[in-house]
Amino acid sequence: MTAPLTPPPPPHDNSPHQAWQASPPAGSPGAGTYGQDGPGMKTEVREAAVITVAMTVCGLLLGLLWWWLAPHVPLVGDASGSGWVVYLKDSEGEQAAGVDGTFTLLGLGLGLVSAVVVFLLRRRGGVPLVVALGLGGLLGSVVAWRLGVWLGPTSDVLAHARAVGKGVTFPAPLKLSAKGALLAWPLAAVLVHLGLTALFGPRDPEQQ
Repeated sequence: MTAPLTPPPPPHDNSPHQAWQASPPAGSPGAGTYGQDGPGMKTEVREAAVITVAMTVCGLLLGLLWWWLAPHVPLVGDASGSGWVVYLKDSEGEQAAGVDGTFTLLGLGLGLVSAVVVFLLRRRGGVPLVVALGLGGLLGSVVAWRLGVWLGPTSDVLAHARAVGKGVTFPAPLKLSAKGALLAWPLAAVLVHLGLTALFGPRDPEQQ
């Protein structure tokens, strides 16, 4: 009597190696589990570019507000021989400091507003957004500074003095003496956004 020639069934191997032999079908919950948090780096970079451009354009608003709200520094011209001399009408006045202070306060206000708006639109945050807030705020401040100077009184004070006449008070050119005021907007935007993200941003799930 001979043994049957039917081969025995293959053993059921439940080893972990089988887990690598098949991948879940596309569209199933298990597919693409290597996904990343957030919209992805390319999307974040595009959003950061839009924010940078928008804040730079908003520098026009800051420039207009600075030109409108900044105090005027009064000057007086006087004839001296064949030429003219120009001097401050009030040598102890604080108008020059007020010009820098107005720019700084407006920059801080816009920094707060821009940080809140960006946080509300994109709560998760991210390095590209922080960089965009800093760079956009700096570019916007430079645009505002140059626009305010361009809109303000002429920088040729001697010609202005001759035009208005001897002893007549006229405003000095709009000038930003403290260039550190250009950092008010970007610093405020970055710090406020980081604070909002730390306090109210989404939290990663705790590992069990």
